[in-house]
Amino acid sequence: MSKTKTISLVAGAFVAGALISLNLPAFADKESKAGLPIDELRTFAEVYSAIKQGYVEPVEDKKMITNAISGMLSNLDPHSTYLDADAFKDLQVGTQGEFGGLGIEVGMEDGLVKVVSPIEDTPAYRAGLKAGDLIFKLDDTPVKGLTLAEAVKKMRGKPKTPLKISILRKGETKPIEVTLIREVIKVQSVKSKLVEPGYGWVRITQFQENTTADIARHVAGLYKENGNKLQGLVLDLRNDPGGLLNSAIGVSAAFLPPDVKIVSTDGRTPDAKQEFRARPQDYLRGGKEDPLKVMPVEAKKVAMVVLVNSGSASASEIVAGALQDHKRAVILGTQTFGKGSVQSVLPLPGNTAIKLTTARYYTPDGRSIQAKGIVPDILVEETANGSGGGMRIREADLDRHLINDKEKETPKEVAKPEPKLQQKAPAKTTKDKSSKDESDEDMPPRLEYASKTDYQFQQALNLLKGLQIMQNKAQ
Repeated sequence: MSKTKTISLVAGAFVAGALISLNLPAFADKESKAGLPIDELRTFAEVYSAIKQGYVEPVEDKKMITNAISGMLSNLDPHSTYLDADAFKDLQVGTQGEFGGLGIEVGMEDGLVKVVSPIEDTPAYRAGLKAGDLIFKLDDTPVKGLTLAEAVKKMRGKPKTPLKISILRKGETKPIEVTLIREVIKVQSVKSKLVEPGYGWVRITQFQENTTADIARHVAGLYKENGNKLQGLVLDLRNDPGGLLNSAIGVSAAFLPPDVKIVSTDGRTPDAKQEFRARPQDYLRGGKEDPLKVMPVEAKKVAMVVLVNSGSASASEIVAGALQDHKRAVILGTQTFGKGSVQSVLPLPGNTAIKLTTARYYTPDGRSIQAKGIVPDILVEETANGSGGGMRIREADLDRHLINDKEKETPKEVAKPEPKLQQKAPAKTTKDKSSKDESDEDMPPRLEYASKTDYQFQQALNLLKGLQIMQNKAQ
């Protein structure tokens, strides 16, 4: 239960929402007892020897072995991968909430880098990159022919250095070019504000080490600001790619009764079969004091709406699934990413590692999120006319994704129709073309969360007010 697990690699360009164990897995020696495939290894040795002796140019042994390891892992599923020294360091540093890069979650599709989600308040986010964008060139280097790790290295660099990226976007007739300035990215895990008397908004951008403490502090602050009471709370998990599992458990525990089940994992080894509950030993590390003690008692029962979209992955889906199964909150928005597998990190010599998928995780009711995601209770698109969501990418769209073991095939998106709430469509925004260059004109206006023009949020707020009226009548 105390194993350290994380759910996301975010240092510059990696697949979103990876549920990762940083502990040495206990299954390595068990599998070796079954014996090695001698004939297949002999074939491998012959290929290795042929390359070593006859390839047109000399190839270093280290490069050949590294490529072999990388190939074995990358052909399993989208989230199993080889981590070189830089990538392994980024994994360890990224969970602290500070890392270098562009602030972009990506995968690989047809040889191109595919944007899963830009991270809020980063160069990629400010430039208007959207989920589904295909990066085909980095400066003057074509992406075709590069591995994901090689593309990551191209995107990394010293802070304040520029990188020109060329992207293809669905619906656009010509490529879009934009120059990003690399920077040391410090992600603020939790944001909040009192949107109007009695109603609060809390947003989690990424699940980090201090997210449980931060959510408690922000919710307590909202109660204090509003005279120690709230009528409704919006928990915003849109475009949150994931983070630490213990933080997802802590956030869920903040709004659920003690000791209820939050998430479970299941795989081939005993270590992969675990259950996590709303209790301090499952969301704390070491002997730290429980940060949820500062949470107002009323927060356990306040009317809640959770906002999600296709960029909500892994840890976000764990929280949304737990609150949905326990009927603690109404889930509103669009279907989530569908990242429901567990990765274990096995350290290797030379400060490298492999990230290997070892289990799937399940909601309290035993639902598998893998390749399906969380289907919202109420479907609400990003805008009133159903546009603005970009080209949606989900786990089921990735090559070699794991199947959902609870269903024979991934079901199509199903959700309840949007209620007829009294909400006006947001006004169209205009841009001053004289102050924008051509590449800026191709980028969509950036969404300001919890604003008057945030259609999904305004619908959530209207729903909360309706829930409050129903509660008052019941009382």
